Amino acid sequence: MLLNAERLLLRFHSFSFIITSAELPSFPVIILEVLLSRVINPDGAGKERSRLVKSVVLAMRELMRQSEPDEHSRDLAAYIALALLQTHETIEASVGAWEKKGYWVKADRFRMEWAWAERIGKQIREAVLNDDWATIALMIAQLGGKLNNVDVPIRHRLGTPWVGAFQQLK
Repeated sequence: MLLNAERLLLRFHSFSFIITSAELPSFPVIILEVLLSRVINPDGAGKERSRLVKSVVLAMRELMRQSEPDEHSRDLAAYIALALLQTHETIEASVGAWEKKGYWVKADRFRMEWAWAERIGKQIREAVLNDDWATIALMIAQLGGKLNNVDVPIRHRLGTPWVGAFQQLK
């Protein structure tokens, strides 16, 4: 039990410190409690999926402007494959929360809506590694049908994430 206790609440950014000082018969005691606030991740799986899909559309547009396959074209196709596979991983992260709540039908329906991402991503990856540009063109056309409603503004902040993607794919 603390005698003559004084409490002091200090705030530093998002941390709260409660300092309690008490004088016991033989020595002073200082007790420090740290109250941490909840950590919230503002970049969830949905935002990541949206960013990846927009960057895939941007890479597809850039790839369609290429007249002949070169290193830049390989980077673009490799990035599309990698981004589609990452998109598939975000699907699993989103569905996990629904499955915990018991929304099995909703989770399965969402998986079926996005099943094409993994399939097309793997096919493009194999075609890029085998330098099969006819298959890449066919898969990009299928992908265009899936992503025809995605709008990427002219002034986007996505940059050029495909630079060096072919080396990463190897």
